[in-house]
Amino acid sequence: MKISVFGSGYVGLVSGACFAENGNDVVCLDVDAEKIARLRDGEIPFHEPGLDVIVRRNVRAGRLRFSTDAREAVQHGVVLLIAVGTPADEDGSADLSHILSVARIIGEHIDDYRVVVDKSTVPVGTGDKVEKVLRDTLALRAVSIDFDVVANPEFLKEGAAVADFMKPDRVIVGSDSPRAIDYLRMLYEPFTRSRERLLVMDRRSAELTKYAANAMLAAKISFINELAGLAERMGADIEKVRQGIGSDPRIGYHFIYPGAGYGGSCFPKDVKALVRTAEEAGMAPLLLTAIERVNERQKTLLLRKLRRYFVDLLGRRIAVWGLAFKPNTDDMREAPSRVLIEGVLAAGATVCAYDPIAMDVARRVFAASAGLRFSDNSMDALEGADALVIVTEWQEFRSPDFDLIKSRMKEPVIFDGRNLYDPATLEAAGIKYFAVGRGRPLALDADAPAC
Repeated sequence: MKISVFGSGYVGLVSGACFAENGNDVVCLDVDAEKIARLRDGEIPFHEPGLDVIVRRNVRAGRLRFSTDAREAVQHGVVLLIAVGTPADEDGSADLSHILSVARIIGEHIDDYRVVVDKSTVPVGTGDKVEKVLRDTLALRAVSIDFDVVANPEFLKEGAAVADFMKPDRVIVGSDSPRAIDYLRMLYEPFTRSRERLLVMDRRSAELTKYAANAMLAAKISFINELAGLAERMGADIEKVRQGIGSDPRIGYHFIYPGAGYGGSCFPKDVKALVRTAEEAGMAPLLLTAIERVNERQKTLLLRKLRRYFVDLLGRRIAVWGLAFKPNTDDMREAPSRVLIEGVLAAGATVCAYDPIAMDVARRVFAASAGLRFSDNSMDALEGADALVIVTEWQEFRSPDFDLIKSRMKEPVIFDGRNLYDPATLEAAGIKYFAVGRGRPLALDADAPAC
């Protein structure tokens, strides 16, 4: 099938490459000429395991091409995927300007039936707006051409996006057009052969499903993080509690790991957008608002622990392991590490940071930050440090040489934002250890802002 993808960012590139991998003829479009040039040279603009291999293989095979020519893209594909960004406006609502701009471009160049598929995360009713822009643009051309607008949200996890796309849990198709549904069914058939994973519903329900899924996962994270705060106050171990509740199949273990808060390009933006959607519909979204507030507080947890331990951070040297918002990505958007590092530097301390993948991104993010330097490996970052703070649970941090850690640091103390280690092991090694929700009296955050 001939497919065109509008937007060659995270969702667009993963989708285009994976469709090409299954034999489709794909053109990926982007307005950023430099990005397109890099993609043509086989350079992937972000880290996603396995994506580079698929892109290069399909470029060589001629099934995947990159272009800045909108007319070419519209006329190439019978299925046109919109995968552009929907950043948050100042009021938290999703900015649809890029989506509607693509719809206008499609309307200007369409010459035959097309299935216009919205893969971007968008508020309920966006499909109606896209459809109106297309009809209005065609009216200006004084032509009548059939098209269908379908909601087909993505459910990709950063760090596992290729696997998620190739073996999806579900494929949501929002449309009432049998013709468009048949096209989407054919398109996804290679990915759903083992069992029926394609769920067809109305367009508005499909749009809400995406926001609901992310809000539900964010709710589980905020719930366990708030419960971790209670465990610290009560002298309980949140890891034991997590195992106790996770063993209940109605709850499960996914997304109930306490930590330093969620980040990335999806959960923070989507929860805010859903809050705004509810408010615009005349509803007070009490739970959704609480999810966001708990997370904002949780992002300051490690900084508050440092301040409580040292009282004054002026002149201290803090080592930080982990900068990306999660492992297996270099994405630092809304990352808890940013809140920590900015707070530590503002308090007059210096930071030496290390991340296996996100160092280049971090250098751009903190380009103007005095007092911050980066280390080429985790152990060198510890040299002369007053404390180690672990923010991201990279695999290489899970079983380090604790004797070596102790020898490198000025004071052997670890603040673990991901609960990677056994407190008894650290105590036996002579290292002071403060985790999240594990009953250590120091971690009682009485000065934390109310939720």
